[in-house]
Amino acid sequence: MQTAAWIPADQYSDVVGRLPAGLDLDLLALKTGAIARRRELVDGASLLRLALARGPGGLSLRETAAWASTIGLAQISNPGVKYRLDQAGGFLEALIGAMLAAKVSSAIPLWPGRVIRLADGTSVSKPGSSGTDWRVHGVFDLGSGGFSNLEVTDMHGAESLCRGAAVAGEIRIGDRYFARAATLQRFRLESGDAADFIVRLRWNAFRLTTPDGKPFDLIKHLAAVSGEPGPCQLDVQAEVGRCQPPLKLRLIMLRKSPEATAATAKALKREASRKQKRLDPRSLTAAAFIVLATSLPAEGYPAEQVLAAYRLRWQIELAFKRLKSLLHIDRLPTHTARGSRSWLYAHLVLALISDHVSQEVLESSP
Repeated sequence: MQTAAWIPADQYSDVVGRLPAGLDLDLLALKTGAIARRRELVDGASLLRLALARGPGGLSLRETAAWASTIGLAQISNPGVKYRLDQAGGFLEALIGAMLAAKVSSAIPLWPGRVIRLADGTSVSKPGSSGTDWRVHGVFDLGSGGFSNLEVTDMHGAESLCRGAAVAGEIRIGDRYFARAATLQRFRLESGDAADFIVRLRWNAFRLTTPDGKPFDLIKHLAAVSGEPGPCQLDVQAEVGRCQPPLKLRLIMLRKSPEATAATAKALKREASRKQKRLDPRSLTAAAFIVLATSLPAEGYPAEQVLAAYRLRWQIELAFKRLKSLLHIDRLPTHTARGSRSWLYAHLVLALISDHVSQEVLESSP
């Protein structure tokens, strides 16, 4: 099977041609320090090709050096390849930023004039590790059908709705790991209140009060919700921090089916048993509901439509699955921080180029 490393030179020019118009790879390499002295590699396009060969091309350091010599790209040793790619992390990250900045958001017809984006992340482990060593954070634009933001952090980089600047009119959707009052408040402030959010809510994620400042017990409220089909909703506030104004929220609650409730309760009991912890009975009460928190007003954004929008999250989960199943971004071969960043960002460059190609396929007939 032919790898990306063995693309003939004329086809590689087509790959470079899919980068944003006017982007100067040489200048970008110089500004980021990826090329300080023009010795083995003399330009940014050659450095990018070397990174693609080592990363998604699947070549080892030794194979990359031999391949570069064979095609006349550069006469470079194994340590030379490693050094060059270790220095290329900032160059590849800046290239990702330029490619994302050139993308245009598109609205989808659920709510006219609004752009819906999904936030999520995926974990990557280094060789010999069973935990999280790196995280790839992404924001997926439903209208354009591709990523609008991609970012690589180490294990300490927490998932946050604020990764990737919001655009006016955006509605950003995240799962329960994004339900942090201070972060959601910052997301609204940084967008000038021009962007909204929808997040899944854990029963104990926020300290809630009613609009007039009285304590609000979510579990007590859920226990009193009738068994009638359809969602119910109410307005609350979440405490953000000392001397900070509260975060205004609309809660949307939908009772799950008995089968879904039983499956969630079973998973909670299994997890508690595995960790040898006592399961909080309040978790079992919350297990019977889907609870969303949103900054969207009730007027113009019915609860049923908000729930339908949240269910579109599978799109970004599928996008990350493609990164792992097709580009094998989870098969990290490097051990050092700089080498790993370069390897991961090279995969993301190819992912964005693939998104560009896929759009052409979707626009063609049939």
